[in-house]
Amino acid sequence: MSMYQVLFELIDMRSFSNLWYWIMLAVMWSSASHWVLGVPFDVISRARRHGGEMQHDLETLVRINTGRMLYIARTAGVWLVAFLFFLLTVLMVLGVWYRIEFAQAVLFLMVPMSILSLLSLRTAGLIEAGENEGDALHRRLIRHRIGTQALGMVSIFVTSMFGMYANLYIGVLG
Repeated sequence: MSMYQVLFELIDMRSFSNLWYWIMLAVMWSSASHWVLGVPFDVISRARRHGGEMQHDLETLVRINTGRMLYIARTAGVWLVAFLFFLLTVLMVLGVWYRIEFAQAVLFLMVPMSILSLLSLRTAGLIEAGENEGDALHRRLIRHRIGTQALGMVSIFVTSMFGMYANLYIGVLG
């Protein structure tokens, strides 16, 4: 067996029938939901309950992370968006036109995460504009987390439906 065959047996390119793909999808959305703008959700919960030093830590973490995100968006945002659209277009052509399942699977991961990135930038802008302390900050972060969870549920549902279709379609042909 050649090294190429061994590698492709180890990494199954039929993504929707691969258990590792679904584990990665679940971990990706679980992590995205837990880390709200780079801040662990337990820090947000403790700051809401106890205030004081925990609130100060939360505000500091949010200020650092939102500042970093907005700085990157303002300095390299155009290039990042251009590269992202190039990558998504390549994946779209490979996945839709050439029906490469691996490209379809990566597309189902990247499109929702791109939407989440836009939502995160919007939330970071709102926090920088004045919702950066106290109850206003808590509400904004919790709204962002709920939006992330809703996007994740829709993404997992759509990916599951397409994955079942792909597995049944491939099962009928092969």
